[in-house]
Amino acid sequence: MSKKNKFGLIIPGIIVLLITFFYPLIMMVLPTFSSSEDSANSYFGFLSNQQNQLVILRTVSIALVSTFIIVLLGIPTSIWLSKLSGFKKTFLLTLVVFPILTNSVVRNYAWITILGNSGILNNLLKFLHIINSPLSFLYTDGSIIAGIVYLFLPIMIITLIGESEKLDPELDNAALMLGTRPAKIFWKVTIPQLTTGIITGVTLVFVGALTAYTTPQILGGNQRLVMSTLLYQQAMTLGNWQAASVIATIMIVIALFVTFLLRKFQKKVDKRKTL
Repeated sequence: MSKKNKFGLIIPGIIVLLITFFYPLIMMVLPTFSSSEDSANSYFGFLSNQQNQLVILRTVSIALVSTFIIVLLGIPTSIWLSKLSGFKKTFLLTLVVFPILTNSVVRNYAWITILGNSGILNNLLKFLHIINSPLSFLYTDGSIIAGIVYLFLPIMIITLIGESEKLDPELDNAALMLGTRPAKIFWKVTIPQLTTGIITGVTLVFVGALTAYTTPQILGGNQRLVMSTLLYQQAMTLGNWQAASVIATIMIVIALFVTFLLRKFQKKVDKRKTL
C-alpha cells in the first residue's frame, strides 16, 4: 500500500479527533487568553488565592498517594495472577475486571455504605468494642483515596499482567543460586523487567486520579474540594466559565508535565536495558 493510500485511511480519524477533542479543548482554553493582561490576571489571581493553592495541593497529593498505593497493590497481584493458569486465572481476572463494568456512581455509593456513620466499618468497630461512637470516615481525604484506589486498581493490574507474563524465571533462579535474598531479587531483578508496564500504569492512574470528578464529589463532598469539583462549582453553580477554564487549563498542564517526566524516565530505562 502506498503512503498516499495509508494517509487517506487515517484522514477520517484525524477529522473526528479535531472535531471531538481538539476543537472543544481549544474553545475551553481560548477564553483564558482573550488578552495578555486579562489572562495573566486570571491565572495569577487563581494561583495566588490561598484556598485555591490548598485545593491544588490536595488534588496532587491525593493523586500521588492513590497512585503509590495502587502500585504497591497492583505489582504483587499482577505477578501472582500471571503465574496462574486455566479456570482459576480466568475466574480471578473476571473478578478484577468486573468492577470496571459497574457504574462508578454505584461503586462510590457502595463506599458510603461501608464508611458511613451507620456503615459496615463503624458497626464492626462498635461490635468489637473498639469505639463507642461512630468515626467520621466519610468526606475526608482518606475516603477519596479509598474510592480512587478501588476505581483504578483494576487498570493497573490489567496493564501489568502482560508485562508480568513476560518475566524470565531463569533470572530469578540465577540470582538465587548466587545467594541473593528473595527481597533483593524482587527489587533488583523483577521490578526492572516491569518498568515499562509500571510507568504506563502510573501514567493512566495518576492522570485519572488527578481529573476524577465522581469519586471526590460523592466521597469528599463540598468539604474536601479538589480541582475537578472546584471546576464544576465555578462553572455550573457560580457560572464563572473563565475561572472554570483556568482550572481546566491548570489541570491539563499538570497532567502533561507529569506524563512528560514519566516518558523521559521511561526512555532512560529503555536505553539502560539495551546497553
